[in-house]
Amino acid sequence: MADSQSNACPRATAGTPNSGVLHVRTRLAADFTVVSNALAQRRGSAVTVGVAVYILSLPDGAPVTIAALCEHFSEGEILISRALRELEAAGYLERRRERLPSGQIRTRTSFYDVPGVRGRARPPGPPPRRPRPLPQPAAPDAPSAPAPVPAPDGPESAALVLADADPEAIAVLTALRRVDARLVLSAREAARLAPAVAEWLAAGVAPREITELLTAGLPDRFRGRPAGVLAFRLRETPLPGPPEPIVVPRPALLPFQTCDGCERAFRAPAPGHCRTCRDHLTGDRLRAAG
Repeated sequence: MADSQSNACPRATAGTPNSGVLHVRTRLAADFTVVSNALAQRRGSAVTVGVAVYILSLPDGAPVTIAALCEHFSEGEILISRALRELEAAGYLERRRERLPSGQIRTRTSFYDVPGVRGRARPPGPPPRRPRPLPQPAAPDAPSAPAPVPAPDGPESAALVLADADPEAIAVLTALRRVDARLVLSAREAARLAPAVAEWLAAGVAPREITELLTAGLPDRFRGRPAGVLAFRLRETPLPGPPEPIVVPRPALLPFQTCDGCERAFRAPAPGHCRTCRDHLTGDRLRAAG
């Protein structure tokens, strides 16, 4: 009699889990980021871990502001800000203000792959300065060129940029969040959109009409920052033309007639007597009748 054969799958080898995830790993030689398990397995918000891993994958000098992160992630400004605060409280993120030689203040951001290790990501000593070119002697009649102004950076410079914008346009932009809570703009975004709104105001469009134009028919979900949607509407919607002047029709002038009694000129639709002669004729008739 032949031996019985089993159709069951062979038993798993020792060391292979019977449940859970099985990793299929590929050895990477480029375009990868080393992340500690303490950060990757951090309990709490998944947005916080995702933002931390994304910042670790960026090269030095890449912008990591809230606006830059919102352009990459689909989450809004509130969740991104909360994630940065959690990373800063946990010791992964450090934001400090520095004063430039020009007197302006900027914010320098450092990110640590291991929290608590301060100073490793910071280069020793002050950052190296580029040598300044020697001033060239100017011609006697040529005015000296003004020194270049560094690009503004940091919250103080953003407030200065916002202060230079039209206050009425800024008021219209900041009031949009009352109609749609998603239309939250940063100071730089409001300053960038203010000239277009000021142009609408100068064309005679009321603030209420601008609000209706920017908030009507918005999509259920924004693919990017709401400032991009507002900029598109302000750019693509044509400005209204100047209001048509109100023409009040003038009454038609009656032709001149010559009075049959005193031969004076008067205006009337047909020949006859002027008003003075008509009054005399009426009085004579009344006296004759009396």
